[in-house]
Amino acid sequence: MAFIDQAVIRCTAGAGGNGCVSFRREKCIPLGGPNGGDGGVGGSVILKATYQSNSLASVQRLHHVRAKPGQSGMGSQKHGKGGEDTFIEVPVGTAIYDADAPGAPVIIDLCELNQTYTIAKGGSGGLGNMRFKSSTNRAPRKSTKGEPGAEINIRLELRVIADVGLLGLPNAGKSSLLRQVSSATPKVADYAFTTIKPQVGVVYFQHYKSFVMADIPGLIAGAAEGLGMGDRFLKHLMRCRVLLHVVDATLPIEDQIKTIEEEISSYGNGLIDKPRCFALNKVDAVAKEHLPVLLAEIPSQHIFPISALTGEGVESLVAFLGNETYGEI
Repeated sequence: MAFIDQAVIRCTAGAGGNGCVSFRREKCIPLGGPNGGDGGVGGSVILKATYQSNSLASVQRLHHVRAKPGQSGMGSQKHGKGGEDTFIEVPVGTAIYDADAPGAPVIIDLCELNQTYTIAKGGSGGLGNMRFKSSTNRAPRKSTKGEPGAEINIRLELRVIADVGLLGLPNAGKSSLLRQVSSATPKVADYAFTTIKPQVGVVYFQHYKSFVMADIPGLIAGAAEGLGMGDRFLKHLMRCRVLLHVVDATLPIEDQIKTIEEEISSYGNGLIDKPRCFALNKVDAVAKEHLPVLLAEIPSQHIFPISALTGEGVESLVAFLGNETYGEI
């Protein structure tokens, strides 16, 4: 199934059933009085966060979701049956926006398993004529119609839930690092943009603790303007507690850092302010005496020289990231 992280659908709740005008008609019971029942409540459209899928592909195909209407009331004081609710299952980590409102504000962020939210509420049922009986109106012929269900256009945006997010230029070694430290198997090749969708892996440390690491497609200069894979995947780093910038030791260090910082700064949403550390990758391909010079070019206290290919230095990096996600540093 293709990885889809955005979708727009229309949700229409069911209308309430109409109230009934009816009078009791039985032998030997004159003037039986009104007995028209109320209409049933319309069904609602409800969003539910699950782990059944990690993509919005199935939701994207829905286009327009409608809930069942309520049944109309009947005689003999019988109320109409309520319409069935319609559930839309979305991946955990899906943010819901009002697609028609100015600025498209966030309605709800479904970031917990089995969390539900009624996005379109069903209409109330109409009242039957038995509701209008009084001491001065013993035979009312009045009833009300059911209310229409709510209707809304929503935009769904999936954001991967992870503790550590990987940043870097294409071919910096992010996918290789994810392979080295987890059971994830992202594609690795010697050409740019081998990663075309977010990849997630669980990293274990200290025998029993773990954290989730996410890899997104690499950024290039101009990604905010749509060059390369663009910056549309940066939203998957918004939930991360720590960002790990993977730097290629065989390329100019300063240029790589400047490019990434400019792109995440242009994207906004607080990414530039998130805690960041650096992994200087491919140290097995540079001379040992040149390594201190490369490390000095990175403006951070948290720098880890590693080789994602051989595993050199990876254990120290994982221990640091694990303690950072558990708040032990």
